[in-house]
Amino acid sequence: MQFYNTLNRKKEKFNSLQKGKVSLYTCGPTVYDFAHIGNLRAFLFEDILRRYLEFLGLEVLHVMNITDIDDKTIRKSQEEGRSLIDFTNENTEAFFEDLQLLNICPAKHYPRATEFIPQMIQTIQKLEEKGFTYTADDGSVFFKISKFPAYGKLAHLDPEQLKSGERVAEDEYEKEEGRDFALWKGYKSEDGDVFWDSPWGKGRPGWHIECSVMSTFYLGDHFDIHCGGVDNIFPHHENEIAQSCAASGKDFVNYWLHNEHLLVDNQKMSKSLGNFYTLRDLLDKQCSPEAIRY
Repeated sequence: MQFYNTLNRKKEKFNSLQKGKVSLYTCGPTVYDFAHIGNLRAFLFEDILRRYLEFLGLEVLHVMNITDIDDKTIRKSQEEGRSLIDFTNENTEAFFEDLQLLNICPAKHYPRATEFIPQMIQTIQKLEEKGFTYTADDGSVFFKISKFPAYGKLAHLDPEQLKSGERVAEDEYEKEEGRDFALWKGYKSEDGDVFWDSPWGKGRPGWHIECSVMSTFYLGDHFDIHCGGVDNIFPHHENEIAQSCAASGKDFVNYWLHNEHLLVDNQKMSKSLGNFYTLRDLLDKQCSPEAIRY
């Protein structure tokens, strides 16, 4: 069996680290809204991958995170005047309903980012001890990409283009802005009542550190397969590799598998473009879940 590995941009024979077993991490939803069918395409791709591995007789340990704390979840919950936990719980339940309707096998573990804040702080402290970070005046902690020479290998970035020393606090940013990213975000008034205490003052984790901590908690520092959409390659997965390898001193993931976007009128389906359909939209049009899955 071969997989197209984004890391090396070619098909490679699949060999798991442990004979007869596969460790699989799939980037789950950011629960700030209902998932649209472009999001669900990713989870269906991962479901088919997992089913095939199990069909071959392999034992798959599948972990999928729930991002319930990031820029989007905070902003949207505040717009609706609701607590972050109530807001994200409702969208998480809707997501699980969608998976069930599409007959997608449940993962073994669904860690939520808000449940792993202490472990995230510990990992950031480890990176700090190893000299991979610096702290800004507002208590934000940034990863120094200049200290990690392999930065850019997943997204195939030109090291000359990286803006090391320039900081970016946003969770998502353009490929041309490869620069130091936030591991911990110092508290700002617009965060409202969403914050945790840390050695750097009150604040919250950056998006990228969340997946590194939750994946390695269940699968170990080095595991087989990491999946996500092509939009996750940079900056999210690139940053995951940097902080994970820097913290552990080991390789992180052997096979990176990414699905393309679902297209609508030759544009990617996305909430920002407003050209999306939720599963509920299609069910209202009398489409069956089986037909949508197909």
